This record gives sequence, structure tokens and C-alpha cells, in this order.
Amino acid sequence: MDNDLRFEPVTAERWSDFETLFGPQGAFYNCWCVALRLPHAIRTKMAADERKAHMRDRIKAGPPPGILCYAGDAPIAWVQVGPRHDVPQFNSPRTVSRPLEEGDAHDPSIWAVSCFFLLPGLRGKGMSHRLLAAAIDHARGQGARRLEACPIDHVKQSKSVTLCIGSTAIFDAAGFETVARRKDGRPLMRLELHD
Repeated sequence: MDNDLRFEPVTAERWSDFETLFGPQGAFYNCWCVALRLPHAIRTKMAADERKAHMRDRIKAGPPPGILCYAGDAPIAWVQVGPRHDVPQFNSPRTVSRPLEEGDAHDPSIWAVSCFFLLPGLRGKGMSHRLLAAAIDHARGQGARRLEACPIDHVKQSKSVTLCIGSTAIFDAAGFETVARRKDGRPLMRLELHD
């Protein structure tokens, strides 16, 4: 399968592929990858179709908020990657993912990898490493100078749903370094992107 994989930024033309991948449940519990885009108080009052519409509108507006992975013509995985300012809840002062410097939340060259979604049969098979590599390449290609993430250290199994934020192990393997640890098991990690 590896030779047949390709990674594409999600655009309005690829909405139907995103919708197909996320399925009737909107990935995790009808999240539709809006958890870091909208405040909890707003998001939890929205119906699933409203969350879906919000993400559809965001994708249509551009620039692409993430990368789809395809096996042949079939979408099989997703990684959300883009400027920190595109995922406001990632920057909230109350979160472990908040930036080290206040201005980082608004700096268009400081990006975040904030969510992964894989078809269930692909979990635990190294796909997250491939998605992260594609996210790094995309960020670098779009002029990002820094990429940050706030993964989770320990889970009971590699197929855990909590890994939608990624495991520390995949970020370690990609060369990210821990720059803060505000909560046990949730490091803020960073990769400097040099030409």
C-alpha cells in the first residue's frame, strides 16, 4: 500500500473525499474536526450537521486546513495542519497547547499539527508517521518556520481514540523537541523548519 499512497491538501474540490473519510459519525463523535476551531460552549450546542457545515465552509474558504491521504482514489486518513491562528482553541490560555509566547498565536509562520484521523483498520500500522511527514512537508512548502504540537505520552493501546492528537512517539521520531510540559503526559513539542 505504501507505494500507492498520496497526500493532498484538502480543498473545496476535495470536500466530498473529506466527507467520505469522516463518514456518518463525522470522525470522532460527530466532531468534524472543529474541536480546536470553536469554543466548547459554542461547539457543544451545535448539531452534528452544523459542525459539518462549519468545516465545509472553512475548507471552501481556503487555504487548506489539512492534508488528506489517499490509497489509490480512496481517502483513508487526515491530518489537520496549518497556522496556529486557524485553530484558536489550540491557543487558549487555559490549554496545555497554548503558545510559549503570546504573539506566536498570531504569527502566520508558526503552524500546528493538531489532529489525526485514520480509518480504523489503519491504526497501529505506522500511518501517523506518514501523515506527520506529509504535514511537515506541507508546512515547509507553505513557508512555515516552526511547527508545534501537543501530543499525548501514554495510552493503553495504539488504537486509542485519544490519539487523534497524536502520540509523543511519532513527534519524537520526526525530530520534534519538547519545549514545555504544563500537564503530565502532554508535552508542547516543536520542530524548527529550516530550508
